[in-house]
Parts: sequence; C-alpha cells; structure tokens
Amino acid sequence: MFLPISKDDMKKRGINQLDFIYIIGDAYVDHSSFGHAIISRVLEKTGYTVGIISQPDWHSCEPFRALGEPRLGFLVSSGNIDPMVNHYTVSKKVRSQDLYSPGGQAGKRPDRATVVYCNRLREAFGKNIPIIIGGIEASLRRFAHYDYWSDKVRRSILIDSGADLLIYGMGEHQIVEIAELLDCGVPIAQIKHVAGTAYVEDASTEFTDDFLIIPSFDDVSTNKKKYAEATRIQYEEQDAVRGKAVVQKDNDRKCVVQLPPSPPLTTEELDRVYELPYEGTYHPSYKSLGGVPALSEIEFSITSCRGCFGSCNFCALAFHQGRTVTSRSQESIIREAERLTNKPNFKGYIHDVGGPTANFRSPSCKKQLKSGVCKNKQCLFPTPCKNLEVSHRDYLELLQKLRKLPKVKKVFVRSGIRFDYLLCDRDESFFTELCKHHISGQLRVAPEHISDNVLKYMGKPSHDIYEKFLKKFDSINKKIGKEQYAVPYLMSSHPGSTMKDAIHLAEYLNRNKLSPEQVQDFYPTPGSISTCMYYTGLDPRTMKSVYVARDYKEKQMQRALLQFRDPKNYNLISKALTKANRTDLIGFGQNCLIKPTKGDLKNGNNTKRKNSISKNQGKPQGRNRKPEEKRNSSRSRRNHSR
Repeated sequence: MFLPISKDDMKKRGINQLDFIYIIGDAYVDHSSFGHAIISRVLEKTGYTVGIISQPDWHSCEPFRALGEPRLGFLVSSGNIDPMVNHYTVSKKVRSQDLYSPGGQAGKRPDRATVVYCNRLREAFGKNIPIIIGGIEASLRRFAHYDYWSDKVRRSILIDSGADLLIYGMGEHQIVEIAELLDCGVPIAQIKHVAGTAYVEDASTEFTDDFLIIPSFDDVSTNKKKYAEATRIQYEEQDAVRGKAVVQKDNDRKCVVQLPPSPPLTTEELDRVYELPYEGTYHPSYKSLGGVPALSEIEFSITSCRGCFGSCNFCALAFHQGRTVTSRSQESIIREAERLTNKPNFKGYIHDVGGPTANFRSPSCKKQLKSGVCKNKQCLFPTPCKNLEVSHRDYLELLQKLRKLPKVKKVFVRSGIRFDYLLCDRDESFFTELCKHHISGQLRVAPEHISDNVLKYMGKPSHDIYEKFLKKFDSINKKIGKEQYAVPYLMSSHPGSTMKDAIHLAEYLNRNKLSPEQVQDFYPTPGSISTCMYYTGLDPRTMKSVYVARDYKEKQMQRALLQFRDPKNYNLISKALTKANRTDLIGFGQNCLIKPTKGDLKNGNNTKRKNSISKNQGKPQGRNRKPEEKRNSSRSRRNHSR
C-alpha cells in the first residue's frame, strides 16, 4: 500500500494526524532507489505515520497544507538529483525533460527546491514547526559552497532554508534517532548530538578541541585559498571512525556545526532496509500521465552495495555516502531478485546488480573499520595501496546464483566497474564470467581521459592501466569466442585539462576509430574536490595551482574535440587546432582530425598526405577498435541518493 498523499488516504487508513509529512521534489515512486521511499518506509517500520506531498506548487502555501500539520515535523528533500543539475545543462541551458517527474514533464520543481519548500512551510506553519532537510542537495551544501549557476559562493543551505536540522549522508540511522527524540518531547533546538547531522549554533559558543574550526563564510567567499583550505578539512573529517565535528562561522550571530558522519549501515541493517514493503513502482495517480521515466532504468535493477573507496575527485559520493563500502547479503539480494521475477512485466532480464561501484563488495581493508579512512591517502590512487584487499569471489558467487534463478535469462552488470581494481585480482574467474555472461556486446568503463596530466587531477589511474585492462579484456573475449567492446566514458574540460590534453585525447580517439556519441563536459557541482579546483584554481590537497578552462569558448572547443567527426563541430575543431598550433591535424592523412576547406586548399594552408604520420603511427589498435556503425553510447551516471 502506498503512503498517504491526501486527506482521503489518511481517512482510509484511520489517521487523524500524521507524525511526519515528507515534501519531495520528485514524483512519488515507492522504490528502494528513491530516497524518499527508503526514509519514509524506515519511519513507518519504526512505528511512525508518514504522508507524502510530491512536487507541490511552490507559488503559494496552500499545497503545503494538503495533509494538515504533522505531529512531529516536516521532512524536506528536493529529490534524487540536484535540482540545479536537473534543470540546467553544463552550459546552463534549460533542460526540456525531467525524468523524475510524471511523463518527464519539466518545471515541476523550483530551482534550489529545498530552500523554496522550507520558506513556504515557514509561511504556512510558522517558525515553531520542526523542519528537517536531507537528500543530495542538502547533503552537498551543508557548508558554504561554490555555486556554478550564480558563479559565487553561497551560504550553507541550513542558513538559506531556515531549517532546524540537516541530515547528511544516507540518513536511516539519523532519522530514526531524531524521530524518537521528538516523540519523547525533546525540542528540535536541543537535538545537537546525532551523528550525521548539522545544525545552526550561536556564533558566540565556545567549542572544545573535539571541534575543528574552518574558514568562515566571509573568508571562503572572498579568499580562494581559504576556500580550498576549508574543502580539504571537510574531506579529511568525512570519516565515521576518527572524524571530528566541523564548525564554520556564517556571520557574527550564527555558525554551522557539522557533527561526525553516522556509521554506515551493517549488512544486516542494509538487508532490512532493502526488504521493506516497497510497492516497487510509481504512484498509480501518474499512470494516465505516462508514468515516471526514471523508473525504467532501475525497476529491474538491484542495489547490492553502498559507499565507494575509489574517491574520484569529480564525484561527491565520498562526501555523501562515504568511502567505507558495505554490502547486502547474497540471501537478501536473491530474495529481491525472486520478487522481481514474479512481477507481471518482468521479461527475464535483471538490468543491473551493483551500486556506486559494482565490483566493490567490502571495505578496502580492515583498517577502515578500526582506525578509519586514511586521512591523506586514497585506496587506489595514484597506485593501489599495499593494504588493499582484493577479491571478487563473493560478487562472482552472487551473480552465479542469480543466473540460476527460474525465469532469469540474463543478469547484466551496468553500474561502474573499477578496471584498476579488477586488474589487481590475480584470479581471472570474475573477469572471465563478466565477459561471458554479464555484458551484451559492450562494457562501459570510465577511464575519463587518456592524458596522465588530467588523470592525476581526476584521481584516476594512469592511462597505461587502462591499456592493460583493454588487452586483458580483448584476450578474455578471444578465449571465449565473443566480439565485445569496451565503451569509455570520457570527460572534457576537467580542471588540469589544457587544449593540448584535449587534442591528445582526440588523437587517441582517431587512432582507435572511436566515435563517442555522448560525452560529458565537467560540471562543477557542490561537494567535490574538482569543483573546488574549478573555483579556486588550486588543488586543495597540495595547494598548488591547477589550470582551469573557464572560458566558454574553450570549453566548447575541448568538448567538440571529443566528437571531431561530427560535421557541426568543424569550425570549433578548426579554431582549437589553430589556437594550439596543431594545424598539422588539418589535412588528408590518417592522423588528421578534419579535412581542410576549399579556402585552405586555395591558400595552401593544408597538410598533405606526405606530411602524415608514418605507417606504424596511428595504426588502428584492434583490441580497442570499434566499427563506425557501432558507435559508442553512454547512459547518464547518476547517484540515486538520499
């Protein structure tokens, strides 16, 4: 049964007043990949009643009064995807579709939805009603942060929204503890001890040595070095075992206090969360509107793990879910798979079994659980840590069991595979079975770039590791008699990427006959190390300068170079090559990216065949070669987060 969305629903369930009302920016989908579904079902299991107000019209207060006043408080989340990312492309153009709205209709939520919803709630119910915010938007904006869309540093979302409490991370532990405190009569203003939360405190408060003071809002909004320093400390303390509370002064009257992260859920806790009685689909009121498009991607997918110790600098997942990986038991996942196979629209295919990184099923090493994540060390970058424990045995056993289930034709692995971690495993059993059973012609992997200069700023392994992976991938497919391809995710304009690096990547694509249909331009979203680099021009870990392509025209050129075969990119490619003094790549040789125009030929400004590279250079590499008729495609990699 779906949770109440109207007074009639409340009446049918015998509810006079709800304990909590959840305001969400997404359509109401009761599926475990949607944060509002998990949090509301966890509360329901604990004994509390929860109602849902989905995508309220924020132009007035009335839609926020639809379910009355809750007994304990309002919960507010803008949805699975940051609303600004949801609304705007990286070039800040308005998107025409919202996959998390009924029928994919755009415009069903406001910009900065959490702030807008909270302001409307205050207007409707006054300053005394408890408001708790969470989800990806709140979690990544808990401190003063660079806002790409306004190109300035904004205050903590706690300050802008006027909320009483912020839950960061996944939220199950926190919401239950907060609910129980409120239920016992503890005022929300006194709830200042729950791990994984942040709150506003009086600026005159004296803090003990257990609290770290970071540069203030005034400092980070006027001094980029201070911003980088604050970012470094925030990341260093993002650890449930050894992390300290962090304090950032907002002004002379207020400061934001972040308590240490909540411990990740254990396997047993994860099992219970993912086996709650979800309906597994969108609310029936959306059927006539065309349903909710985002569901199609995950309806027959299974979340097997949380957390990621890969720590790519452009990904804010470590700042949200954390670096400690925890997994569900095989038994729990198999039970979910069996439920999926009994759905009337199941056609025999489990679309994915994974998480942030599919082939991470356990913490990187035992030290993570005892002494916490290493403060200044990454598990896989620049090379795998000597303490890294590598095994795919558990994941392989799980996939083998899923394949044997009645009604299951195929089990795919579509969420990210860390190929550098895969290569660390001396046992090739998993890699072989992955190629044999769990991909269908294409395996999507994320080298992101091929320039080591750029990769070091991304926190990704050097290019030679990717080349080793491709050789192994080709070798295994040859053994099993399959023709399959590795499809790379690629990113342009990441901090550190110069025009020279972008051209280097284009040359690589040309040599290997790769034609990516979709590429990703770096998007500076809150909460990532790379966004700090973009704004400050500094690497916060070393405080050294980083080249940043901020100019819109240069960003266009770098992106166009990844799709140099597209005729509409011709002028941009020509300008980029001219600017970089690489007109040798304009000509008829096999190494050339574009052909000269008639005007170039008339003026003699062309590179002729005799100037092309030698026969050995630029020869297509068969192991990574992809025919033109089978061009690369990629789907959006988005974190379904609380």
